[in-house]
Amino acid sequence: MVGPKGNAVIGQSGGPTAVINRSFIGAIIEARKHGEILEMFGARHGIQGMLNNEYVPLFVQPNFVLKQISTTPAAALGSVRHKPSKEECSRIFENFKKMNVRYFFYIGGNDSAETAYIINSFAAGEGYDLRVVHIPKTIDNDLLVTDHCPGYGSAAKYVACAFIGDNEDNRALKGVKINIVMGRNAGFLTAASILGKQYPKDGPHLVYMPEKPFDIDRFLKDVESTYKEHGRALIAVSEGINKQGNYSLNEDEKPDYISTWLNSFVNINLPEKYMPKGDSKAVELDSHGNVSLSGTSMLGDILTFIVKNNLDIKRVRADTLGYPQRSFPLAISEVDAEEAYKVGVDAVIASVQKNFDEGSIAIRRLDDYGDYGIETFITPLQSVQRKTKDFPENWFAESGGIDERKFREYVNPIVGELPMSGRFIKAIF
Repeated sequence: MVGPKGNAVIGQSGGPTAVINRSFIGAIIEARKHGEILEMFGARHGIQGMLNNEYVPLFVQPNFVLKQISTTPAAALGSVRHKPSKEECSRIFENFKKMNVRYFFYIGGNDSAETAYIINSFAAGEGYDLRVVHIPKTIDNDLLVTDHCPGYGSAAKYVACAFIGDNEDNRALKGVKINIVMGRNAGFLTAASILGKQYPKDGPHLVYMPEKPFDIDRFLKDVESTYKEHGRALIAVSEGINKQGNYSLNEDEKPDYISTWLNSFVNINLPEKYMPKGDSKAVELDSHGNVSLSGTSMLGDILTFIVKNNLDIKRVRADTLGYPQRSFPLAISEVDAEEAYKVGVDAVIASVQKNFDEGSIAIRRLDDYGDYGIETFITPLQSVQRKTKDFPENWFAESGGIDERKFREYVNPIVGELPMSGRFIKAIF
């Protein structure tokens, strides 16, 4: 035995994914193998459960139940979007001491890594041996250090399949079709739309990501020229597009999101009792101070409104791909599922090693004579918390569009095989 003898707590945080439960179950099954971990408790709804002492004992769960949960999308323990104060983190740590918790695993994104870091700092300040491991998860693929994030491959597969189908629909009934894709700060998920391009004239014909500034006049010119060339236009737009472009933002500068512009030119004539109280133009923020971008069709409505009122195109439609991107059970990438399980297992293995303190599991890609492979390693929590990474600037071509060769080399192994559309030998349209 190398690690201290005591209990473990595990929680899930942030937006669910199709494979987050693989990491969760991987950690449980591995923890059972280590005698120093006496019991593992699952916190209901992450930090919220830790504050309210709402835990589920996990070692008693039958193997067949764990297997079923591992293949179930979303967060089996329940998730949470709550940024705990230092006082709340102190309360959690005090509860951990009473429960003899010596191992803490938190599955989530950069905000979850920050929470784990704060709790670890209380333990370090008292010389209490608490092993803290952040297990990565995000469909946005925007965590620093790691090559890619568990959850991204399956969400990217969903987006790719959505665009394969929508491209065929747009070919059959021509017009302008705009699809809004998740991704507040990074365009990785929106970029996955290009995997829907299987033939030279396939869409998406235009892709807009938060890294680059969004200009309405340029957008209209792009749509108009694309429509003239193809007689249609299929467009992928990140929910996080903004006026400045993330590459140009200063560290403390907030993006001017296009999706928050709706109230500036649309009047909603509802009976007064259904209208919002107070400032109807107020921007909704989550507990981490992030502008809420998902869950509505506002951005698609805005862009459809702009195109319809400025271009002579009759058929203009928009869809928001929305939450199914996160947890669609029929679009799970096999590689993503395997890697999600692995980071859960490796988090436990790391935690029981001699002199381990804290860290986040990260993925390193291996080039094994052209064959895809990975290994995991530990990176300090401080290297992952709070900040996010952008879509690499050198993955854009000189034309401004995505360098498809570079991006496909990166993303294809993570997403896996996609359905192929058929075409007549001699094109009929």
